[in-house]
Amino acid sequence: MALWPFSKKKDEESQEAPAAPVTEVVETTPLGEDFETPDPLHDAVDGARGPFDANSVSMDDFDFSDFSAGILDLGSMQIPLPMRSEVQVEMGPEGPRLLHIVTEYGRITPVAFAAPRTAGQWREACRDIAEGMRADGLDVTVERGPWGREVVGRAGDAVVRMIGVDGPRWLLRMTLAGPADRADNMAALGREVVARTFVVRGNEPFPPGNSLPIQLPEALANQVRNAMEHKDQWVPQVAEMEEQRRAQAAAAAEQAAEAPAADVPERSAFDEMKAQAESEGESK
Repeated sequence: MALWPFSKKKDEESQEAPAAPVTEVVETTPLGEDFETPDPLHDAVDGARGPFDANSVSMDDFDFSDFSAGILDLGSMQIPLPMRSEVQVEMGPEGPRLLHIVTEYGRITPVAFAAPRTAGQWREACRDIAEGMRADGLDVTVERGPWGREVVGRAGDAVVRMIGVDGPRWLLRMTLAGPADRADNMAALGREVVARTFVVRGNEPFPPGNSLPIQLPEALANQVRNAMEHKDQWVPQVAEMEEQRRAQAAAAAEQAAEAPAADVPERSAFDEMKAQAESEGESK
């Protein structure tokens, strides 16, 4: 598997060849075996692939038209949307909670964080993410992707993969979630999105670990405003669905205590991984 090559628009004038494909070597590492070895340093300014630092590199210099039909500009992140994808905003009672890019293979949840100047924040986060997933009953492995560690959780017919990259005073994390039979395609597409994303850190002081603020495009912002104006209609429905989910989980847990664990799962695999991804996004 190789990342698709792409080049700068100016390369066409200078007759320079596009960047060579980057061969992806994935090595499954047993959980907890090694969280000390540093990941490869990522060059977000002069590297052959992103994520790029928008303070030093302009997206206008690149041509992603073979991959994307449009750019999702969130202020702190500029993300080329894959063909046949759409954007969804997940709402909570107090407003937007998470933003998802929904694709044919699953969904991508991007978050950018403030970070110190020194690298290694993602390596430290991987340990906590992996331990949290394992505590929630997921089968967890750490795989080595193009940027280093990727934390992968599996439960039943669903897979969640977290990819992180350290940049200049920022950390980009993308959570990929989808069905197990499309997990390889989801991983490949997610890495393509990471390789083309630009992070706009700016010069504002943000405590390390805080998520960088996002600004929704006008069309999405209008949808959010409309949803909040009518939240008295849908918030009770969401609360009722959540209560039903908890009741089902409690019933499943009670049955599991009376039957062999292999026969009765403790909870919905997809719900478990969704909840884990959301809690990670809120806690960071």
